Amino acid sequence: MPLDAAILERATAQEVIDWAIRTYGRKLAFTTSFQSEGMVVIDMAARRSSDIRVLTLDTGRLPEETYRMIETVRSRYSIAVECVAPDAVEVERMTTLHGPNLFYDSVAKRRLCCEIRKVRPLERRLAAFDAWVTGLRRGQGATRESLAKVDQSNGRPKISPLADWSKDQVEDYTRRHDVPRHPLYESGYTSIGCEPCTRATDISEHERAGRWWWEEDAAKECGLHFNAGGKMERTIDVLLREVTGAARA
Repeated sequence: MPLDAAILERATAQEVIDWAIRTYGRKLAFTTSFQSEGMVVIDMAARRSSDIRVLTLDTGRLPEETYRMIETVRSRYSIAVECVAPDAVEVERMTTLHGPNLFYDSVAKRRLCCEIRKVRPLERRLAAFDAWVTGLRRGQGATRESLAKVDQSNGRPKISPLADWSKDQVEDYTRRHDVPRHPLYESGYTSIGCEPCTRATDISEHERAGRWWWEEDAAKECGLHFNAGGKMERTIDVLLREVTGAARA
């Protein structure tokens, strides 16, 4: 299958994953935080190849249950999950300047924490890859509604095989193939990130309502995939310069 966006948009999730593995091989990174979508993608990929590269961000603030999922994937799929850590000097300077729980102070400081612990480390690691795969879905929120199955806007293709899937499709695949589930789902979590920035949700709430729940009228994004734009981005750049001495590229 050629790299044709129109063709790939009509392809099934498994077809997109098969194409990506054939096209990029060991230069393809499967990124995941071990939520159900990411686990479905890993399961599909592992059925096609035993030689896939799986990356996860170890921010230093993850819940213990997420570390258990790393061991589960290693055992179930015989995959050596590659843990991507933030720069220790950047974390040290950030927490010295703004405190360890700066994310509660403002949206800008929360985004700074995400930038240091997630965005910058992933950008550095992805420099060694030609393309990367995510478990994003369009139905996860307004910021993701226009998500393409293959996005080449930033030079390195970002592949989202489940872009057009519903939450029910993810659940159906998980049950049919006995895909491992993150333990926090049993405690009412519907979206899982860092431990202090995630809570359980109730049935009336959107699935990402438990992410940074104290923020009002803010996009529930960390900056890995989508940014706020405008004044917010300029504010984050100012904070980032204080910590790293440089704005984002």
